Amino acid sequence: MDPEELNENPDMTLGYLAKQDLYSLSVDDLDERIAALKAEIVRCEAAKNERGSSKSEAEKLFKF
Repeated sequence: MDPEELNENPDMTLGYLAKQDLYSLSVDDLDERIAALKAEIVRCEAAKNERGSSKSEAEKLFKF
């Protein structure tokens, strides 16, 4: 899959994940799922922080 295709239509699957039956998952599956979700949180926070710093730099540049 082309990486640009991934950015064209972001797949917000949290709604789907929240509806899944967790009872059917093993403890190992749950641990793996938790680790993946934590890694995604870190990645999202990093992207958010990058945008915040570029926004404040732009605001400084155009501040009168």
